[in-house]
Amino acid sequence: MDLYHQKIAQYQSTLTKTEAELSRLSLLRIAVFLASAIVVVILANNRALAPLLIVAPICLVALGIMIKRYNALLYVKKQTAFLKEVNEQEAARSSNRLSDFPTGDIFVNREHPYAADLDVFGKHSLFQLINRTTTESGSMRLAEWLSEPAANTIILERQQAVKELTPKLEWRQDFQAAGMHHQNAKSDYAKLLTWVEKPEVLLPHRTKHLVTAISLGVLTAVATIYALANIFSSTALLDMVPLLVLLMINFFVLKKVGPLAEETIDNTHQNVKILAGYQALITRIETEQFHARLLVQLHSVFSQNNYSAAQEIDKLKNILDVFKLRGTRANPVGRNPFYTVYFNTFWLLDIYLILQTEKWKHKNRIFLKEWISSVSEFEVLNSIAGFAYSNPSFTFPQIQDELYVIEFTTLGHPLLPTERRICNDFTLKGRGEIAVITGSNMAGKSTFLRTVGLNLVLALMGAPCCAQSGRVSNMMLFTSMRTQDNLEEGVSSFYAELKRIEQLLKLLEQQQPLFFLLDEIFKGTNSQDRYRGGVSLIRQLNELNAFGIISTHDLELAKLAANHMIVANYSFNSAIREGKMIFDYTLTEGICTDFNASELMKKSGIRILSDIEQL
Repeated sequence: MDLYHQKIAQYQSTLTKTEAELSRLSLLRIAVFLASAIVVVILANNRALAPLLIVAPICLVALGIMIKRYNALLYVKKQTAFLKEVNEQEAARSSNRLSDFPTGDIFVNREHPYAADLDVFGKHSLFQLINRTTTESGSMRLAEWLSEPAANTIILERQQAVKELTPKLEWRQDFQAAGMHHQNAKSDYAKLLTWVEKPEVLLPHRTKHLVTAISLGVLTAVATIYALANIFSSTALLDMVPLLVLLMINFFVLKKVGPLAEETIDNTHQNVKILAGYQALITRIETEQFHARLLVQLHSVFSQNNYSAAQEIDKLKNILDVFKLRGTRANPVGRNPFYTVYFNTFWLLDIYLILQTEKWKHKNRIFLKEWISSVSEFEVLNSIAGFAYSNPSFTFPQIQDELYVIEFTTLGHPLLPTERRICNDFTLKGRGEIAVITGSNMAGKSTFLRTVGLNLVLALMGAPCCAQSGRVSNMMLFTSMRTQDNLEEGVSSFYAELKRIEQLLKLLEQQQPLFFLLDEIFKGTNSQDRYRGGVSLIRQLNELNAFGIISTHDLELAKLAANHMIVANYSFNSAIREGKMIFDYTLTEGICTDFNASELMKKSGIRILSDIEQL
């Protein structure tokens, strides 16, 4: 879309200006620092104490203001760079260039009812096309929505939420860019949640531990001052005894709470940046107004306690930032010796920080999961809204209470570029209705099955479909299309297909609404067994009142089914013109009359025997 390219140019211009301003500010900061240092040195050398006491603070404040301004401008630069990247990603998706996006391979499950067959995850997948999440929990939630149909009421709520978010282009892109600041940071989401659920140890006896820490800290400070004051006296060694005794007491106290401190750091040190990411996303949500029921409900999660969720997460992040300086035996990286030698040994800082983290857990434990869950849901809704905005011709289908309905006009494959996408109308209604699609090789049968399947996945997650209009029932989706050999388990592709069909039959016997897609049934066996098995399967599916689509090369199978009026026949046809195979990829009613396997074999150099030739 031209809009994305315009925004890329706009953000590039802003980046150029911001970088120039950063350079000027950096030089000015250095100049102010050097000038301040020179003035302070001159005043100090001249022993001008009064002017020095006035000038030094002014210089420090000036430097502080400039550093704060520089950091703020640096954030603007990063945010602008991410906004530019967001629009570059949108332009890539609009051009169907998905190779650089996360594939979602970690969510691939070969046993899933449909995901492996329909390119839901993996290279050039629906996940890559939709995903605009920036958190681990967000991508996990998107995978859940893609893998499991929602209830009708939830689908309608999601549709309304997406419709409201879709025109909010500036907010949506700012929201996504805010999360990208910490997108690649290492995290252990499970560890963080496990730590939050663990009970408090010091907090139930907070007063006792605070009195201990304060008393020992004050006494250690007094003993230190006393020892230093008498360091040159004849009793210096004796005067250090109180300090040494107190340091030993501090050591034993720290040893007792040390495992708890280490456990806290081990469970949180990788999540500090992730918390900053959640804070940024929550801030965007808290400051925006919404009207759709689902958005209002998700928004309310962050303000149900009359305090800001973003501020609470910022408090935890700041505590953990300090705690991380302590380091642990398992994670010594980032350990600050000054923390260990001074703050901890003399002031028992571990106790204060443990109490602060436990106080935070006690206050927010039950809310943290809700906050993360709501952010994740906002990210998925934002992803679907971005998908809808980039595909304005896609429409939200009507979700029917009536069972066994699939009806689309101008239905296309969402993963094919617009210029290559051939759309078809398709309707299948009523329990027990089965469509058999015949067609020559490469005519488009498998692509059409995936077209129907992917659009059903989109419809039942609350996303718009690649169609002019649509009406669908809420049904379980089951496919058997890409059955492959499994050498590790010693399973052939034919046996793998039988296992999938066995799963399908068991599901149908449970009488739950189900829509199936079977591609080239029994292609891994001989023609006689394929025909016999195909006829038997169609009859059994018909007896079970099954609802779905079967594609086949077997013309006789389609004819037999048609003669017994147990299926509806559709086909994709091809033609040979001037020695070239021509495909129109248009779905037509009836059985295919044109097959091209022999012609394709001829083009591969195989001499095809005529009807009268003998082997």
